[in-house]
Amino acid sequence: MPTETFEFQVEARQLLQMMIHSIYSNKDVFLRELVSNASDALDKLRLEALRDDSLGADVSDLHIDIETDKQARTLTVRDNGIGMSHDEVVQLIGTIANSGTAKFLRELKEAEDSAAAEGLIGQFGVGFYSSFMVADEVTLLTRRAGESQGTRWTSTGEGTYTIETVDSAPQGTSVTLRLKPEDADDRLYDYTSSWKIREIVKRYSDFITWPVRMAPETAADDAADSGAAADDAPREPETLNSMKALWARSRDEVTDDEYHELYKHISHDWIAPLETIRLQAEGTFEYQALLFIPSHAPQDLFMQGYKRGIQLYVKRVFIMDDCEALMPPYLRFVKGVVDAQDLSLNVSREILQQDRQIQLMHRRLAKKVLSTVKDMMSADPERYATFWREFGRVLKEGLLSDFENRDAILGVASFATTHDKDEPTTLRQYVERMKDGQEHIYYLTGESRQAIENSPHMEAFRAKGVEVLLLTDPVDEVWVEAEPEFDGKKLRSVAKGEVDLGTEAEKKEAATERENRQQEYADLLAWMTDRLSETVKEVRLSSRLTVSPACIVSDTHDVTPALENMYRAMGQPVPHVKRILELNPEHPLVSGLNRAHAERGEDAGTGLEETAELLHDLALLAEGGELGDPSRFVRLMADRLERTL
Repeated sequence: MPTETFEFQVEARQLLQMMIHSIYSNKDVFLRELVSNASDALDKLRLEALRDDSLGADVSDLHIDIETDKQARTLTVRDNGIGMSHDEVVQLIGTIANSGTAKFLRELKEAEDSAAAEGLIGQFGVGFYSSFMVADEVTLLTRRAGESQGTRWTSTGEGTYTIETVDSAPQGTSVTLRLKPEDADDRLYDYTSSWKIREIVKRYSDFITWPVRMAPETAADDAADSGAAADDAPREPETLNSMKALWARSRDEVTDDEYHELYKHISHDWIAPLETIRLQAEGTFEYQALLFIPSHAPQDLFMQGYKRGIQLYVKRVFIMDDCEALMPPYLRFVKGVVDAQDLSLNVSREILQQDRQIQLMHRRLAKKVLSTVKDMMSADPERYATFWREFGRVLKEGLLSDFENRDAILGVASFATTHDKDEPTTLRQYVERMKDGQEHIYYLTGESRQAIENSPHMEAFRAKGVEVLLLTDPVDEVWVEAEPEFDGKKLRSVAKGEVDLGTEAEKKEAATERENRQQEYADLLAWMTDRLSETVKEVRLSSRLTVSPACIVSDTHDVTPALENMYRAMGQPVPHVKRILELNPEHPLVSGLNRAHAERGEDAGTGLEETAELLHDLALLAEGGELGDPSRFVRLMADRLERTL
């Protein structure tokens, strides 16, 4: 049969040029696409041989070969798979985006044999044309298994392509690229170099089922690559891929050392992981995951631009690194691999389409990690302690964003506590230790444990022996504002609202005493509220102080000063919230101030006003706050000290 020349349609030519110049961001992926197509052809032959005994195909040594020729500047990818007939070449190669694999999958589904299609990769029918990114001419030679004649397809990627029938062609398909001359001097894009081929195959096709072999180079080529002297000894083909998709093998077939080696390979961490997580999802949407929790947090975990996410494969073919769509930001430290049977990718297979499948994977992977941490907490407290020390701070970010898993995150969280100075506690342990009649889980935020323990807000809780969680991470200021619950108990700040501790009888007695005290101090409280109106919303008696003369608290639903400062630091203006000054009526300074005010009445004078102002500023400093006018405070204190001498 003579050579036939065909012309691409105008639309097809435009699409081809767009593919060559726009669709792919990295030229290296052309080899991924060719190897994927070859792997498809091998899978098809294996399946066809099972379905059709008359095919007579040899499936004992299915493989993919890659050959390079430095002198001619060609690269060939060859397989001994199913091959294509003349008509299939016209239909599938001559028509862009007419995917043979998609057609094959459709036929299998119609035959209710879709399970047999596992392993087929190509979906769009456009990957073959990525070859034109690096080649100025592409030649495809193919013969379908069971046929006697082959077909050669040739094109420069411009306006036309030629198809001819050849009498002698090996079974399968070979694609030969005549590489562009502009890449010859660029070592990073020298696709005749053995090291470059190894790098691409290792990155994109390391785990596909079939061996990818590279034909031995000539001695002169090898010497040119390495700079060593030529060696004429015969060489065996080199298998470039490991074919060890550990996530696809059962647990008893894989050693811990193999898992650790994979973790080190994908994470660039030389320390074995803390935990290995396997997940296999079956049903209408199938995927496998092999995840790792590192043993230590990277130094840049909280830095902007931290590379997070999971390696994504589709049918063992590498698609992308750091796939952020598969794992929430608060689990960004998790490393691993997800291999899906089918995903909505864009044409270049470099971008995920946001669809229900991605959302389902995202949710299930997050739940699996959290359940693993929960199991670790009960089965191996020592490893859990390591996990929380390294990643607890980032995990708590999920309390701000992942409301669906908030209870699960709270369930695996640990916090410093007044119960034990050395050991943190879980909320479950806190609830089990709660006193009779205690309704809330109490906490206090601050910059350090020492600052919190010395806070005046802690005095009544310390006196009553009520446990308080000590929250020192910046993220704690934010998530506790939502007043989350655990086991029906609300988390409540000891620095907000009014405190009413003790048994019912004690509360009743305290309420009666507080009412009597309120009458005794009513004039002083009204006077101080008026004099300090620019800084506080109210002055009242305190039930939380036992030692200090005063403290400053926020109203139950008000934003804390620390959170105010945090918002302002992020460039979000927030109005200043006035707080409440609480006085300890048992303290000599407060009782003395009350007597002085009762004696002087409305003509209390500047001295008492300054004392009230100093009392407020001392309470502010005691909780670690910032004074509005530090120089005035210093001047008033110096004046008071001078009078005592």
